[in-house]
Amino acid sequence: MVKTKWAVDTVHSSVDFSVKHMMIANVKGTFKNFDAAIEADPTDLTSAVIEFSIETASVDTRNEDRDNHLRSADFFDAENYPKMTFKSTSIAKTDDGEYDVTGDFTIRDVTKPQTFKVTYEGSGKDPWGNEKVGFGVEGVINRSEYGLTWNAALETGGVLVGDKVKISLDVQGAKAE
Repeated sequence: MVKTKWAVDTVHSSVDFSVKHMMIANVKGTFKNFDAAIEADPTDLTSAVIEFSIETASVDTRNEDRDNHLRSADFFDAENYPKMTFKSTSIAKTDDGEYDVTGDFTIRDVTKPQTFKVTYEGSGKDPWGNEKVGFGVEGVINRSEYGLTWNAALETGGVLVGDKVKISLDVQGAKAE
């Protein structure tokens, strides 16, 4: 296959995360609004160009008070920093259909190199003849490295919110016209 432009199919994609709460359980959430520009041969991502953006105000943890706190200056400061972004800088094949995708990840105007594990899930045509491609993405970031340092000490020791945030994406791309 040749290098093709793919648009993210947001109806069939998701951007999810989980973070340790009270050092005993994980709280999960998702971002409802995101976009991507992908130029790639899905069977060989090593020369791909990937750009991803996520609207910080679209965070949803199924708890309105928590979501509003995450949108506030304590966390994403969505009013001043409406998007977090990722732009690939290098891609290494690690196994058949598996890659380490490294790029510049930006949250609150703090940019750090970040590597995500990407798995090519397959490609095909939908019932209307449109070409589709699927990828799974996994990674972990340290939120404090991006200025997301709000926390509260627990009476029993430890903190309310963990530093390590697990990120998981399921991305379906549609061949761009």
